[in-house]
Amino acid sequence: MANENLSKAKNAKNDEFYTQYHDIEKEINAYLEYNPNVFQGKTILLPCDDPEWSNFTKFFAQNFERFKLKKLVSTSYAPESKNSKTNYQPTLFEVNHPQFDKKKTIVNGKIFSLSQDNTGDGKIDVNDLEWTYLEGDGDFRSEEIKKLRDESDIIITNPPFSLFRDFLTWIVEANKQFVVVSSMNAITYKEVFNLIKKNKIWMGLKSTSKAMYFKTSDKEYAKRVSSERPEGSWWRNIDGEVHIGINNSCWFTNIDHGKRHQPLPLMTYNDNLKFSKHKEIKNVGYLKYDNYNAIEIPFTDAIPSDYDGVMGVPISFLDKYTPEQFEILGSDTDIKEGRLAFLINPNWQGKVDRGYINGNRIYSRIFIKHKPSN
Repeated sequence: MANENLSKAKNAKNDEFYTQYHDIEKEINAYLEYNPNVFQGKTILLPCDDPEWSNFTKFFAQNFERFKLKKLVSTSYAPESKNSKTNYQPTLFEVNHPQFDKKKTIVNGKIFSLSQDNTGDGKIDVNDLEWTYLEGDGDFRSEEIKKLRDESDIIITNPPFSLFRDFLTWIVEANKQFVVVSSMNAITYKEVFNLIKKNKIWMGLKSTSKAMYFKTSDKEYAKRVSSERPEGSWWRNIDGEVHIGINNSCWFTNIDHGKRHQPLPLMTYNDNLKFSKHKEIKNVGYLKYDNYNAIEIPFTDAIPSDYDGVMGVPISFLDKYTPEQFEILGSDTDIKEGRLAFLINPNWQGKVDRGYINGNRIYSRIFIKHKPSN
């Protein structure tokens, strides 16, 4: 499957994928396990959401009291403003409400909020959500949503994948904590990688080696995928609906969790030569780049524990990256743009864009070194 589903969706500007409840629950629990009070007294904003359908809104509303939240705010994007035009039908929840407006339901976004017990049952949960129409269409870049951003403490959502770069900038410029879903390919964006290198953002709990399955608002797209491919990695039937599999989906965050402080268990250089499960390493050794003063590490678990020099590793390494164990020097882009000049082989006569081994250009790499052990 690789990343083909995501690429097709982005090319069609149809990248509204709805996250499953259990995926949200598993991810958020990792932050709570590390710090049980991480959400206490906080206002959480869930932008780029469809509150009536969203599992993000349901999850945080249902756990409002357990997390000791101060306030929950969730906003949606107007159907008329979306890139993907579908046969939109408002929910019965909205239609049966006294403030339902036939025009506004198409051209205005909606805002849901939760902060108090409105039903009088002695608890604050999903039944206490209040809603109204936004003044605008709900675009996160609008002044209306920026104001909500500035009033919040933590931003959590699954933004449109095609707008992730803009969305992350929108969060960072406001200096907010966040947990957001995206494609691991976002690591290759210069803006994203620079924040990772500076240890200002990092990967969440979920391993990128396992696909996440999302419901899509584009029923025709879901029907086409399910008719062309057997059920499995491309799609799954979950609760009677087609969910699209995205293989390298992941979470980005700046909220701490325990996984990122667990050192990666590694073998020594010599033990890798003898016992590595990878035929590219066992009895072969580590190849040197033609153009870089570094060795190629094709698999994260093949990083030698006792090598002191610079190593080039796949971007998937960041899924296992522990800041106490490794130092990130930079990427191919850093070298191409004139940084990390010390890594360039002075005898190299070719392009400086990616690593080359035996004349062959390889995939993008991140360059790392071991940190000295204490």
